[in-house]
Amino acid sequence: MHTRYLIGLLFLFILTPLQAATPLVDVDWLLANRDKPNLVVLDLQPQAAYKRFHVPGAINSDYAAWRQPNANKTPKMMPPVEALEKLIGGLGIDNDTHVVLVVTGRGAGEMASATRVYWTFKALGHDKVSILDGGLVAYAQNRKNPLENKINKPSPKTFKANPRADYIVTAEQLKDMLDGNISLVDSRSRGEHMGLLSGGGKERPGTIPGSVNLPYDWLTVNGGARFHSADNLKSIYEAVGVPLEGEQVSFCHTGHRTSLAWFVSHELLGNEKAKLYDGSTAEWAVNPSLPMEQKIKLN
Repeated sequence: MHTRYLIGLLFLFILTPLQAATPLVDVDWLLANRDKPNLVVLDLQPQAAYKRFHVPGAINSDYAAWRQPNANKTPKMMPPVEALEKLIGGLGIDNDTHVVLVVTGRGAGEMASATRVYWTFKALGHDKVSILDGGLVAYAQNRKNPLENKINKPSPKTFKANPRADYIVTAEQLKDMLDGNISLVDSRSRGEHMGLLSGGGKERPGTIPGSVNLPYDWLTVNGGARFHSADNLKSIYEAVGVPLEGEQVSFCHTGHRTSLAWFVSHELLGNEKAKLYDGSTAEWAVNPSLPMEQKIKLN
């Protein structure tokens, strides 16, 4: 009986198509799982790069489609839920699909495309999503790993979102939170944070009052597409004064770079109270009713 029980467990394990999604997967995991049912490798490279090489079977999606101006003309915001449902379903993804996001992997800015789309999936209530750590650069380091250059056309499916309001922070909500016990993380460069650089136009230079500067490219090894270990990330947070737990809102200019900070805080370090301010300074800095702090006054 005991032997038959163990054999049965082994048989069930072999038949299980995928284990629970983890935030990051490595190249070995992708090689072992890419052909399994209900897994879609979603390539976020520009289409020209996708046509040159990608993981076999990968579906391509234009990153720009995941961000658009809102009704107030704030650029590069999360699109309406209905538009995202149509986009995701058109990529052959339904609510049972495990999505693995892949970028080229040349730097932290590219990896932010993956973390931003990851955040979008989570905000829509879809937890079956992972990111290939290091991107295609890591994948292609071993020349034995297969690549292809044909365009894969997905079969459309139905995706139904279950939006999570607690993943999204509006400008008014953030304004009300400023007097509370909240950690604000500015993911932009030091120059932007200090007020030496701004988005131009009507955007006021400086930062949201009380924020701590943690440049987004500090979160990856040498500013590349591989994330630091959890221990190193904790040390980085402690060095700049970002708490590892508690209410936290991160921002940048358009909600792109700071998705790395949200991903690290919420997914890799386990701070479930970490949020991303989608509008970021592109929205905040043009509204004179919202406070700005300029650490250096320019002549």
